[in-house]
Amino acid sequence: MDATLFFRGLLLGFAIAAPVGPIGLLVIQRTLNDGRLVGLMSGLGAATADAVYGAIAAFGLSLLTAFLVEQQMWLGLASGLFLCYLGVRTVTAPAERAAAVESRGLLGAWSTTLALTLTNPMTILAFVAIFAGAGLATSGGDTLAALLLVAGVFLGSAAWWLLLSGGVSLLRGFVNATTLRWINWIAGGVIVAFGVLAIARGVGVDGDWRLED
Repeated sequence: MDATLFFRGLLLGFAIAAPVGPIGLLVIQRTLNDGRLVGLMSGLGAATADAVYGAIAAFGLSLLTAFLVEQQMWLGLASGLFLCYLGVRTVTAPAERAAAVESRGLLGAWSTTLALTLTNPMTILAFVAIFAGAGLATSGGDTLAALLLVAGVFLGSAAWWLLLSGGVSLLRGFVNATTLRWINWIAGGVIVAFGVLAIARGVGVDGDWRLED
């Protein structure tokens, strides 16, 4: 049963990470600009956040889940503003490859996607809904089962980011400065669009500020 939970978490983490969104665009853009390691660290930031929210769902921390759901509006606004900031940074990024990346650059790559994923209110809702629907939420204080499930989620998500950053890095030799500039503009513009959408959704969560569908 424990091994089954681990592999189910593995598949769940991979499936949640795989759809291309703002994090995927950041990983692609950073891999092309700064190399596979920076791209991978960016993905691992999202994988860490997935593990955090997976733990909340797996351990049945209902009070924390309720608090996060209640803060949907502010989390959505924070996530949207952060996305807009990252999008503008991406658009204005120099169209050249970094010769070397310092440790603080790797930490920054990891921490930005960690913060961005943690401020996305849909992540915790997705984990709670999927865990409950698939019967993955643990009960009876089964700590080992919950830990194995969360470990599976993290490794599944990390596996996707490893594949994505590794695959994109193979294309770096075919990308010149002009192409990088276009990639920065397109990726940055799409990320800003995601940010504006997140802000609109955040504003629409709260009663009087609700937007029309």
